[in-house]
Amino acid sequence: MRQYTFKRIGLFVPTILLMTILVFFVMRVVPGDPAIALLEGDGGGSYTQQDLENLRAELGTDRNIAAQYVSWLGGIIQGDFGDSYWFKASVMTELGNRMPRTLELAVLAITLSVLFSVPLGIVSAIKPDSWLDLGARTFTIIGIAIPNFLMAILMILLLLAVFNWLPPLGYVELWENPLRNLQQMIFPAIALAIYDMAFIGRVTRSSMMEVLREDYMRTARAKGLAERVVLVRHGLKNAFLPILTISGWQFARLFEGAVIIETIFLIPGVGRILIEAIFHRDFPMIQAVIVVIGTGVLLINLVVDLLYGWLDPRIRYN
Repeated sequence: MRQYTFKRIGLFVPTILLMTILVFFVMRVVPGDPAIALLEGDGGGSYTQQDLENLRAELGTDRNIAAQYVSWLGGIIQGDFGDSYWFKASVMTELGNRMPRTLELAVLAITLSVLFSVPLGIVSAIKPDSWLDLGARTFTIIGIAIPNFLMAILMILLLLAVFNWLPPLGYVELWENPLRNLQQMIFPAIALAIYDMAFIGRVTRSSMMEVLREDYMRTARAKGLAERVVLVRHGLKNAFLPILTISGWQFARLFEGAVIIETIFLIPGVGRILIEAIFHRDFPMIQAVIVVIGTGVLLINLVVDLLYGWLDPRIRYN
C-alpha cells in the first residue's frame, strides 16, 4: 500500500506541472490582447500606441512568453497568482472570497446526489422490472438527457408557473443567516445534482445487480444472515468501487457545471468571476481559476485512487 501511495502521488506532481503549461500557453494563443481590452474599456475609449506599449510593459505581456511562464510559475509556488487586470486586486484575495461559495454548492449537490441515488439504485437492483425499477430507469434517462443549465431554467419556470413563486436569488453567507443561505442554495444544488443523481443511480443499479448474482451472496443468505446485512455488508461493499469512481468524477465535474448555475442563480462564486474574467480577457484571473479547479479535480482523483487501494488490497501498481 505504501509503494502504491508513493507512486500515485509521484504521478500527481508532473500532472500539475503539465496542466500549468497547457493553461498558460493556451491563454497566450487565443486571440485578444488584455491591454487593448483595458484601454478600450466598456465604452471603446481612445488611446495611443505609446499608451498600449506602456500598459503592456506594466502588465508584463511584452516579455518573452517563456520568461512570463517562469515568473508566473514562481508566483504560484509561493501562493501568488498575481493581480487581476480587471478587478484591480490580488487574484488570491478574490478567489479566497468566492471559492467557499462554489465549494458549498458542489458539496451540497454531491451530498444530495449520493443520498438519493445510492438507495434508489439498490432498491431498483433488488426489484428488477418492477414499477419502482421502471420509474428509477425513467428518471435516470431523463436526468442524463437534460443539461444542468436547462434543468435550472425549467425549475425556475415551473416554480413560477405552478406556485407563482421565484426562488430567492443572490447569496447570503452561511454564518450570517443559515436558513436564508439554505433557501438560496438548495435549488441551484438540486439543478446541479439531477444529472449526478441519475448517473450514480444507474451505476449503483448495474453494480448491485452484478454483485447479487455472485456465489458469496447466496452463501451469505444460506448462513442465515439478515437480508439487510447481506445487502449492505456483502453486496454494497463489493459494489462500492464503481460507485466511488463515478461519485468522485461527478464531484469533480460539479465545479464545471457551477459556472453556469452560479450565473443563473446570481451566486457570486468562482463561476461568475470566471465568466467576467473571460469577457475582459483577464489572463491572471482566468489562469488562476482554471489551475485551482484543475488542481481540485486532480486531488479528487488522487483521493479516489488512494481509497481504491485501501478498499481493495488487490489494486496495486506492478
